[in-house]
Amino acid sequence: MKTMIALLAAPLLIAGGALSAAPVQPKAEASIPFINHGGVWNWQADGSRGLYVQDQHRHWYYATLMGNCYDLPFANAVGFETRGIDTLDRFGTVIVRGQRCPIVSFVQSDGPPVKAGKKG
Repeated sequence: MKTMIALLAAPLLIAGGALSAAPVQPKAEASIPFINHGGVWNWQADGSRGLYVQDQHRHWYYATLMGNCYDLPFANAVGFETRGIDTLDRFGTVIVRGQRCPIVSFVQSDGPPVKAGKKG
């Protein structure tokens, strides 16, 4: 009987611990001003669904795209469309080889992951 109570209590303890954990807060949306006047210093594709963007002050941001931007991993250049304002944010669009890739989230980032170097 004691074993049965312990087996029934274990899932409740686990579930209770999950409920008391603090919720994960999403990162605040960010922006890069003066995008058309040297605002972007560097960029790096993160597959076809995201883009790391570095501003002129060397701060990194991550742009999550609405869908797949198929040419992004192979692009040598990208454009940014801001629709009249000179600020890149979550309402902007990335242009890759004529394909428009809308941004749905634009947040500060630590930058792209560092690739492991080859030994030898």
